[in-house]
Amino acid sequence: MSAASEITRRAKSNLAFALNILPKARRDDMVVFYAFCRSMDDLADAPGLPLEQRQAALEAWKAGLLDGFAAPDEFQQEFLALRDRHQLPNPLLVAIIDGCLMDLRPQRFATWEDLSAYIWKVAGAVGLVSIRLFGCTEPASEHYAVTLGQALQLTNILRDISEDLANGERIYLPAADLARFHYSEADLLGRVYDARFLALMAHEAERADGLFREAAACLPAADRAALLPARIMGEIYQVLLRQMRAGGFRVFETRYRVSKARKLAILSKHLLG
Repeated sequence: MSAASEITRRAKSNLAFALNILPKARRDDMVVFYAFCRSMDDLADAPGLPLEQRQAALEAWKAGLLDGFAAPDEFQQEFLALRDRHQLPNPLLVAIIDGCLMDLRPQRFATWEDLSAYIWKVAGAVGLVSIRLFGCTEPASEHYAVTLGQALQLTNILRDISEDLANGERIYLPAADLARFHYSEADLLGRVYDARFLALMAHEAERADGLFREAAACLPAADRAALLPARIMGEIYQVLLRQMRAGGFRVFETRYRVSKARKLAILSKHLLG
C-alpha cells in the first residue's frame, strides 16, 4: 500500500468515502491529493508536537513545492509526481498550506468576508484542485467548487465548535455574527447554550443552506458526471446540517455524524441515478 493510500485509509473521512465512486485512475490521483490535504491539516492540529515544530514542517512542505525538496520522502515523491502530471498550480497548493498555517494560532474573524478568505484557502483551493483531477472542463465548475467548499467548511465549523474551542480556543464564527445575536466570545468559551446561541446557529445554518443552493444552481451540466464525488459530499453534509438543526445544535455535547448506512444509501442513489 502506498503512503498516500495508508493516510487516506486511516482518515475514514466523508471525502475519502465519496472518492470510491471514481474510476480507478482518477481515484488513485485523488487519494494522493487527499493524503496531502489530510497531512497538512494533521500537522496544523497535531497536539503532541510543539507549535514551532508543526510550523517548521508546514513551511518545509511549502518550500519544497516552491523550490524543490532536498531529499523527498516516498509520499513527497508521490505528490510531486501527481502535481507535475496534472500541472496542478503551485499557488493553489501553497494556499492550502497557508490556510493550515493560520490554524497554528487561535484565529478570530471579524466578518463573514474575513472568514471567507480563510475558507478559500482551506476549502476553495482544495475544490479548484479537485475539479482538475475529476476531469472537469467547464469554467463554471470553478464557481461550483468554491461555493460548495464554503458550504462544506461552514458546516464543519458548526459541527466542530466544541472541538475547536478545546484545541487552542479556536473560534471561527465571525465576531459580527456573535454581536448580532448578543452572544459574546466569553459565552462561546463558556459553552453557554441558550436562545441567543440557537439564533446564532440557525443564522449560520441558513447561510450554509444558501451556499449549498447556490452551488447546486451553478452546477454545469457538462461536468455533472465528473463532479459526482462533490455532489455526494454535498448531500452528506446537507444531511449533517439537518441533523444538527433537528438536534437543536447540541454541538457542545454531541459530535454529529452521518452513519455509514446513510452514506451508502446516498452513494447508491447517485449510482442508480
